[in-house]
Amino acid sequence: MSQQPTPILEIHDLEVHYGAAQALFGLDLTVNSGETVALVGANGAGKTTLLKTVMGLLRPSRGTIRFAGRDTTRLSATEMVRCGLALSPEGRQLFGPLTVQENLELGVLPLKLGAAEIRTRLEEIFALFPRLAERRRQQAGTLSGGEQQMVAMGRALMSKPQLLLLDEPSLGLAPLITDTIFAIIHQLSRSGVTILLVEQNAARALEASKKAYLLASGRIVHQGDSDRLLADPRLRHAFLGAGSDEQPEKSRLGAAGLTNIRLEKPDMSNQTFMPPFKDETELKAHQLEGLKWTVNHAFNGSSFYHSRLEEAGVTPENITNLDDIRRLPFTTADDLRDGYPFPLRAVPFEQIVRIHASSGTTGKRKVLSYTQKDIDDWVHFFARAYEMAGVTPLDRVQIAVGYGVWTAGMGFQLGCEKLGALAVPAGPGNIDMQCQFMLDFQSTVFCATASMALLMAEEIHKRGIADRINVNKIIYGSERSSVSMRKKISELFGGAELFDIPGLTELYGPGTGIECREHDCIHYWADYYILEILDPETLEPVSEGEWGEMVVTTLCKEAAPLIRYRTRDITRIIPGRCACGSLLPRHSRIRGRSDDMIKFRGVNIYPSSIDAILSQIPGLGSEYQVHLTRDEKSGKDHMRLVVEQAEGSDSQRRMELSRESVHQIKHQLLVSCEVEIAAYGSLPRSERKSQRIFDSRIKDEIVG
Repeated sequence: MSQQPTPILEIHDLEVHYGAAQALFGLDLTVNSGETVALVGANGAGKTTLLKTVMGLLRPSRGTIRFAGRDTTRLSATEMVRCGLALSPEGRQLFGPLTVQENLELGVLPLKLGAAEIRTRLEEIFALFPRLAERRRQQAGTLSGGEQQMVAMGRALMSKPQLLLLDEPSLGLAPLITDTIFAIIHQLSRSGVTILLVEQNAARALEASKKAYLLASGRIVHQGDSDRLLADPRLRHAFLGAGSDEQPEKSRLGAAGLTNIRLEKPDMSNQTFMPPFKDETELKAHQLEGLKWTVNHAFNGSSFYHSRLEEAGVTPENITNLDDIRRLPFTTADDLRDGYPFPLRAVPFEQIVRIHASSGTTGKRKVLSYTQKDIDDWVHFFARAYEMAGVTPLDRVQIAVGYGVWTAGMGFQLGCEKLGALAVPAGPGNIDMQCQFMLDFQSTVFCATASMALLMAEEIHKRGIADRINVNKIIYGSERSSVSMRKKISELFGGAELFDIPGLTELYGPGTGIECREHDCIHYWADYYILEILDPETLEPVSEGEWGEMVVTTLCKEAAPLIRYRTRDITRIIPGRCACGSLLPRHSRIRGRSDDMIKFRGVNIYPSSIDAILSQIPGLGSEYQVHLTRDEKSGKDHMRLVVEQAEGSDSQRRMELSRESVHQIKHQLLVSCEVEIAAYGSLPRSERKSQRIFDSRIKDEIVG
């Protein structure tokens, strides 16, 4: 469940007069701890007046101001500094004849600190503003405008405020210097500094903040999330003036910078990818129509399904309600491999526009065909996954998953572009490049496997760049992760939200559902497929809320429809409507498999594949074990094979057999491992099925 934000500044019914002239009219405003909040408005709107009143430089004629839980309405500016407030004023207001260091020291004058503490704080400011360190003995009046702004901000930060008030930090600065100042503001925000930002440059202010208040003539005329205010053309029209795409400068704040933000994509912020159903009844009616269509389409278009349905004694006319799905035959991964290279095909070849394949390791991969409609549907609901995670057209999405015949990279990128966000298609691996991209492109969303995310989190922490990156969401898939692993990733990324995104190639690819912002479930797209949870032994439905095998039936997939496809993934349905408000049903995170398949570094591996490889190496026996572990520090998975030597084989050949086994596993399965050759008969035997796989990568629960 999401935590409630803690207010640090609460303003209620605030009025301020200059003599007989009223400047502020009944303002209500809240700033939560750790947030950056923007005050946007034209000249004369009352922005600076509000900051001065909060700081204690002006007395309100009515209303209350509470700071950190204390009524500070009547406190002086000196008392406010001691309470934890600091102001970087409009126009800098430096003492020109004093040096940079002397100006900075004025910021802690009300606190009466010792010399050692002042030196410590100075060094912290110089680390944040290296240019000032070079000019610490220079008179402030001889600095450039940008350098003077750094001194003003540094002076305010010297008191280590709980809330920093910034008044027009870009005023009079060249665009490149403004970039530097706002990069510092972003850095301060990521490090946890709470900021109330006044800025005429609306685009800059909204980009740098979480929420915003729009002031006009001393009144708050609108408030909301900054990304929505920035992206929504209707709000721009209603509250920022009547500028058009052709003449954006005609808006009230057009000249202040709002017009340079993605006017070429004005409609993307209004679109939604969520289904239009009013309630579950409408959703079930849609599912029934989709089920009828799929059975008819498969029966008449796919030779595989035509024979399977006939064997089951089912025709399309037999499907009259959703319960009739239990009359349909099952489809398995073996069916896909047996039908290679175009299994389940239900459309003419000329309608197929793409194929994707699973990351499996047997001789024949699971290959799936796509029509253009299949691609469009996949892209649509992948964009829905981003939308449910709170990704917007203003995000920058760094995609660190594999590209190629696998579905991952293509799905993540096309869904991102459909949403209208900026895609950074980095691909997997290359840690130096990933870190550089995060710094240079200021990526806000990172997409990867869980182990890659942990590896990046450790690396970011080790390099000390956590406060210089801007990632606030991590979307991960392809492998299971424990609660402790998720917590560690989030903490090392500075509190980023994690979203588990499931999917499999057979069912379009990744993006077939996603964890919502309540973080207690996976919502799945019931308008695109029906999900059953069955007992893997009896193949009968389990009781609601019990764990079982996920079985899926597509509702509109053209090229390779799925009818009761056994995914082998173990999960459970979570009953009831989610607290997030979505009517889309939900299941738990994947707990395991009902077969022996393992996923190692993004590759699906069956014990039979390992068995086939080892059996081809003379001198090896038939017994083996696979031990999978995860390095807690690096997040890397490791595979160790213990293989018996063949009976009568020369023990002097163990090193040779180990090297050959490593080579063949790498060559055929595309993964690296260690191989230990054991003496014949040393591995345990069992009357039942011998345990081959020992997976200790996840040591705690996958759900909280």
